[in-house]
Amino acid sequence: MEPVAVVGVGMTAMRRERREDGYADLVYEAVRLALEDAGMTIDQVDNVVTVSNDFFDGRTISSMAVQDACGSYDKNVSTVEGDGTFGAFYGLMRILSGSFETTLVCAHHKGSESVMPLITNAMFDPVYERFLGVEAVTSSALQARAYMDRFGVSEEDCALVSVKNHANAFRNPLAQLPLELTVEEVMSSPYVAEPLKVLDCCPISDGASAVILASAERAEKITSKPVWVKGVAHCCDAYHLGDRDLSDVRALRDAARRAYSMAGISDPRREIDLVELYDAFSYMELMWLEGLGFCGPGEGGKLTASGSTAPEGEIPVNPSGGCLSGHPVLVAGLNRLIECVLQIRGEAGERQVDNVRTAVAHGINGPCGQSHCVWVLGGER
Repeated sequence: MEPVAVVGVGMTAMRRERREDGYADLVYEAVRLALEDAGMTIDQVDNVVTVSNDFFDGRTISSMAVQDACGSYDKNVSTVEGDGTFGAFYGLMRILSGSFETTLVCAHHKGSESVMPLITNAMFDPVYERFLGVEAVTSSALQARAYMDRFGVSEEDCALVSVKNHANAFRNPLAQLPLELTVEEVMSSPYVAEPLKVLDCCPISDGASAVILASAERAEKITSKPVWVKGVAHCCDAYHLGDRDLSDVRALRDAARRAYSMAGISDPRREIDLVELYDAFSYMELMWLEGLGFCGPGEGGKLTASGSTAPEGEIPVNPSGGCLSGHPVLVAGLNRLIECVLQIRGEAGERQVDNVRTAVAHGINGPCGQSHCVWVLGGER
């Protein structure tokens, strides 16, 4: 793959409700921050990729509501209706095509204006599954139970993730939900859909983010601190839940294998310094760690209990607080990418981890991690 770098990033604060801000306001804030970070003007951006969803925004062609705000006038524009990591993947391909030198990717979401159970129910098959009332939380509860039963993972193992990530959020001024928790407090929170409790679940959030990608030639002219894309891949599992083994993360394993191969990584536990993964629910961090190759199947809980995934541990995971501490849907994966960029540049503030040279960002689409996108980023070309 030809060298491509992230040259600018911008991320709004995540809040339960930003009533004073519309979609365009959030996008304008994120894009302005990314341009300032890169030291660029919008005229230096060749094309724009927006990430939005008609159902969440309550209108058709939802991207049209933010085109002015992201500076896309008189530019080639594409839209992605999925997680921000997939939007960035598409933006990367636009540069690799040779048609463009720089791409701006922006994502937005206002969970405060969405009826999440109703909307996420609509992602299921209308004939066989939707009428059951299954949606994002209940389907994830099915996956959590399948995973826990297969590998003997306990609810306490999952609670450790919630304790860690909410504590990490205190060092992130953009996080929505910093909390001092104990395993006992997580365990005593009410069930939402067994075995998932309130403190196992991400909050509803408003937010936006943006990244600017550039070819090697342009990147080195734009900034003295480019963060290079070393490897990237995505993979999708079956659509129907009944056609999948929900306890098996084969799609993530395949995406990670291909991204690592592209990046020349053979031992992720030894060669990767930090991970920002999509932990919409506490059990997901354990499963995704296994799929990313940092431990064997069913060993995510032991890895977390050992302290290895803490900010000062062997392989820090979600030092930003992760999605459990702020989860604007579609934006969340792009935030994982931005967090990795900041860590590699040594600009993550109080949440900075020492000596981060290579980091992995991860995002998902669809119910129960139907699709996974894995990015390997590094400070050296």
